[in-house]
Amino acid sequence: MIRPVNFGFNEQTAGSNAFQNRDDNNREVQEKALKEFNSFVHILRVNGVNVTVIDDTKEPHTPDSIFPNNWVSFHADGNIFLYPMQAENRRLERREDIISELEDNFKVHRIEDLSRFELQNKFLEGTGSMVLDRENKIAYACLSPRTDIEVLTLFCEETGYKAITFDAFDERGMAIYHTNVLMGIGSKFAVVCLDSITNKQEQDEVTASFKTTHKEIIPISFDQMNHFAGNLLEVKSKTGETLIVMSQTAFQSLNEQQKAALSKYGKLVYADINTIEKVGGGSARCMMAEVHLPTV
Repeated sequence: MIRPVNFGFNEQTAGSNAFQNRDDNNREVQEKALKEFNSFVHILRVNGVNVTVIDDTKEPHTPDSIFPNNWVSFHADGNIFLYPMQAENRRLERREDIISELEDNFKVHRIEDLSRFELQNKFLEGTGSMVLDRENKIAYACLSPRTDIEVLTLFCEETGYKAITFDAFDERGMAIYHTNVLMGIGSKFAVVCLDSITNKQEQDEVTASFKTTHKEIIPISFDQMNHFAGNLLEVKSKTGETLIVMSQTAFQSLNEQQKAALSKYGKLVYADINTIEKVGGGSARCMMAEVHLPTV
């Protein structure tokens, strides 16, 4: 997780991210975001999660650095993938020193840098663009200006994943910019806004894949998606307890039946990150780049 030093509204991503809301009081926004970030980390650690926190740098200015899952992913075979980002100021988030720091505790076999596709205006924004079922090696992806089929195909060829692609739209018909807004997958469940996948054949393919991989489908509405209920992540504590991490906004949007369904598969853990969600247009899952690398 990346502790922010200059968090704020990102002009360069606002065009395709309908979840962002402008707030020009930069100092107050940064102060609130930092407080929310530190509280979130504390909640994770209290629940036994091993959290590596790295401070952002003041220069260059990277207002979205709090969402590291878009530029990097870490895999159990020791491979690290770096991703091509649409916004130029988000490309500055890629930092070699972060990789070097992780190498103190984790084994890195190979770094696959896909950022070269930026020269062709082709993008794949990490585990925002893809929701990975790591156990079954399936990459679910809604295609968008930030999720290019060619780069996705290359990722799948390199990793042995199968891609399941579809188009997805919000209730106003605007293309959804990242897959992890509408979908969150755990080892035994899938939270998904099926209504956003308007093509019946594509929707059927997604649901069939969930059923084949023995995941309970927990549908969410457009309103719940807009409250980031799909932006969650299953993690393990140091003792092996399964936790399902989301924001307080997401948790409060779920009804009791949905909470009960999720609670069968892990402890629900949530944090108040309202400022980060409102101004940044991302939520809890976006803030966590989960490290699956083998330990040293």
